Amino acid sequence: MREDSDVLLTHQTRRAVVLLLLVGVVALVVASHAVYDRLGALTATAANYVEHHSVAGMIVFVVLSTFSAMLAFFSTAVLVPVAVSAWGKIATLLMLWCGWLMGGALSFVIGRYLGRSVVTRFIPENRLRSYENEFRKIAGFPQILLLQLALPSEIPGYVLGTLRYDPKTYFGALAIAEFPFAFGAVYLGESFLRGSVLLLIALGVAGIALSWSAATILSRRLRASSGRAQEVSAPTNDDDQALVSTASRSAIETKDRFGAPM
Repeated sequence: MREDSDVLLTHQTRRAVVLLLLVGVVALVVASHAVYDRLGALTATAANYVEHHSVAGMIVFVVLSTFSAMLAFFSTAVLVPVAVSAWGKIATLLMLWCGWLMGGALSFVIGRYLGRSVVTRFIPENRLRSYENEFRKIAGFPQILLLQLALPSEIPGYVLGTLRYDPKTYFGALAIAEFPFAFGAVYLGESFLRGSVLLLIALGVAGIALSWSAATILSRRLRASSGRAQEVSAPTNDDDQALVSTASRSAIETKDRFGAPM
């Protein structure tokens, strides 16, 4: 049972290490004036082009954000600075949040209505089985919210869909969980545009810490609930043993009194 509970923390540990490395690489890029100046020029050129095709650019950005919430290997993080430069923080935040919500909703619908045969194209069979064993123990809005905060949106969407969780509970948790990450992504993009290394590192570490904390709390709660379930299914306290002993003695006395031949 403990091995299943560690699936969440194992995934989160690997993800945290990768994200910390990425934050470090981006911070080095920003600190390197030669590389940063070139990237800044490319960002300004892209933002200028997007501004002249504003409606089409917004649609493409939302669509790509939707895909990024469904596919583990795809991300729109590199486009956020361009979007912030072209449309501002508020518009970028709303588009990014809406795109992630649609991606999470679509992944849930795929899992719920198309089933495992389709989901295994996005998540390997062995990992899907491990997640299903773990997520079956999750009940209620608070735990689903922690799950959304702990893992990339495509994993809870597909897996909770295959397990046929309540859609309203899932969508509510999804909307709340995605907002702080969209907010952080936008301000990460702005910190990149400003060349603020310290702010970029602080925001990146804060996002990683939020996910790690959610994964740790959820893992502990799942282990605790599993322990309580085992105690209920295998009662061994003194009261139960006394009850069994009393029943055994009563059966023996009855046999001695009525079971002997006349």
